Amino acid sequence: MNQKFFDIPKEKQDRIINAALRVFSQNGYRHAGTDEVVKRASISKGLLFHYFESKLGLYVFLYDYAVRFMLLELSGGAEKPEGGLFFRIRLIEEAALRACRQYPYLKAFLDSVQEEDCGEALQAVAEQKAQYEKRIGELLKPSDARLTHPGTGAEQILRITAYTFRGLTREHCRRETFSAEELFGEIFSYLRLLERLFEEG
Repeated sequence: MNQKFFDIPKEKQDRIINAALRVFSQNGYRHAGTDEVVKRASISKGLLFHYFESKLGLYVFLYDYAVRFMLLELSGGAEKPEGGLFFRIRLIEEAALRACRQYPYLKAFLDSVQEEDCGEALQAVAEQKAQYEKRIGELLKPSDARLTHPGTGAEQILRITAYTFRGLTREHCRRETFSAEELFGEIFSYLRLLERLFEEG
């Protein structure tokens, strides 16, 4: 990646980032087109490749940027040691909402990488992806996961919430008019429902 990208006005940087986040999250790596990215970002294709060299270069930059931005949002409230599993899940989703207020498709993009089937793309972000997943795991690990329903563990609840939230995110981000506030409103409503179903002891 050409570091001169960060010399251009912030508004233009964000326009390019948001366009790429949207295209990759809606289409996956294999079917994402740089023509659509430049159209949505209102820039030339030559300029895009001047900064990122290739589609893969753009993807790697985007994942690194999204992870760093998300971890920055998580560096505050989610570091609190107290609180049970649902409390900590909520802190992570609240951090994602804050991130999506600047980059609406950021959560959708990070989710899409979890479901990516292109080996080239996955290999290119493998190290950063492993570090990010480890950090999220660390944030959830200290949780007090004692539940009132015997036989239901933290691992099962995390799988349920992950599948539910990814499904909601996928549905919302494919709409022509996308609202991060509406998406997270629905995510938090499902989180409250799951918390009632699997009330912590």
